[in-house]
Amino acid sequence: MNLEEMRQYKVRWIMRFSVPAIIAMLLSAVVTVTDGFFTGNYVGKDALAAVNLGLPIVYLMLSCGLMVGVGGSVIAGILNGGGQKEKCRQVFNQTAATAFLVSATVSLLLWIFFEAVKRFLGVNEGLVFYFTEYYRVMLFYYPVMVLNSVFSMFIRAEGKPQYGMAVTVIGVVVNVFLNVAFIRLGLGICGIALASVVSGLVSLTLSFLFFVRYARICRFAAFSFDGRVLRDTILNGSSEFVGEMASCISLFCYNRVILRLTGAEGVSAFAIAGYTIFVFSMIVIGFGQGMSPLVSFACGAGDDAPADDFRKRTGRIVFCAGVCFSAVMLLGLEPYSSLFVKDEAVKNMVKEAIPFLVIAFLLMGFNIIASVYLTSCGRALPSAVISIARGIVILLICIFTLPMIFGMRGIWLAGPVTEMLSGILTAACLHRNARTAGAV
Repeated sequence: MNLEEMRQYKVRWIMRFSVPAIIAMLLSAVVTVTDGFFTGNYVGKDALAAVNLGLPIVYLMLSCGLMVGVGGSVIAGILNGGGQKEKCRQVFNQTAATAFLVSATVSLLLWIFFEAVKRFLGVNEGLVFYFTEYYRVMLFYYPVMVLNSVFSMFIRAEGKPQYGMAVTVIGVVVNVFLNVAFIRLGLGICGIALASVVSGLVSLTLSFLFFVRYARICRFAAFSFDGRVLRDTILNGSSEFVGEMASCISLFCYNRVILRLTGAEGVSAFAIAGYTIFVFSMIVIGFGQGMSPLVSFACGAGDDAPADDFRKRTGRIVFCAGVCFSAVMLLGLEPYSSLFVKDEAVKNMVKEAIPFLVIAFLLMGFNIIASVYLTSCGRALPSAVISIARGIVILLICIFTLPMIFGMRGIWLAGPVTEMLSGILTAACLHRNARTAGAV
């Protein structure tokens, strides 16, 4: 990376790093949506509801992986910007090892206490078969998923986002092909889970190849465990940990409230409507991941001014993306509501949900990009404050209060109301950070 060139061509650098990250994130979202398509159309709405009930497990795994991966990659980016390449290599190796150990341990614990997990998540008798068939297999996948996520961050830190995108493309193609093949073989929801495992292993193999053959700095090597690096990794990744844990907790609460209001049909509708939020959040996170190494490099080089400008320009681009995505969803409301299931009650709930969620699309970018920016600067505390308020405090208040007033409509209102209130706090945190840093 060249700091002088970054100052001069900020938008070009943002797009250079963001576009491959966005494509990679969208393709990852395609895997989730494709799994939902095959589950809903070829297994049934109960299977779709069962998979959605288990999504807190996914977010639990992601929270651990992102905490280690983002925290480690931020440290590595700052070290790289300061020319400390050997320390950068050590951080990479420690981060990869830590991510694997943490994710494998969590998967093992979930396997041991699987029956208790089912009861805790509220999996009822009609859904227990699908839940067990799917998540018993997926527990083998999650450590692979975490490593793939961590490796993709370091591939971008190496300045090779295109390679990371190519790995994701191949993984998605393999996943879709195997979904079709395993469904035709009659493996049902277990086959959909197996497709994820195999495609994840393919992506992991390609990532390993990059660090063995092509990486200049982040290469596999012997390292000595550094407790201070681990502490800083956890601190820098705390915002992402909180964000994903918030998704874990909020999904659990959403599912409990929806099951009480409407049953499995409501959970299915929430899953289908939620795919739109998931896909757009992947776009926003893609921009954030593209911006992050640029901000970290600039801060590591001792220049905060271009770092803040990267945030502002990225935020404007994300808002424009939100406008376009909202227009597409509103225009395609009818065909989208029929894509996953044919049940009329589920379809009608999805149609009601999307116009409310559109408001969230226009607001969430500001909050997410600001949080990523603060993390990338090494300012973990204000980033964590935004994540905790947005993902836990404000959202949970909305989940439990709005449905009491508006019924199922309150479920759809929870997202946009949360983003509005969180935006006020985010603006205050950015203002305080600018004053502290001496920025305008």
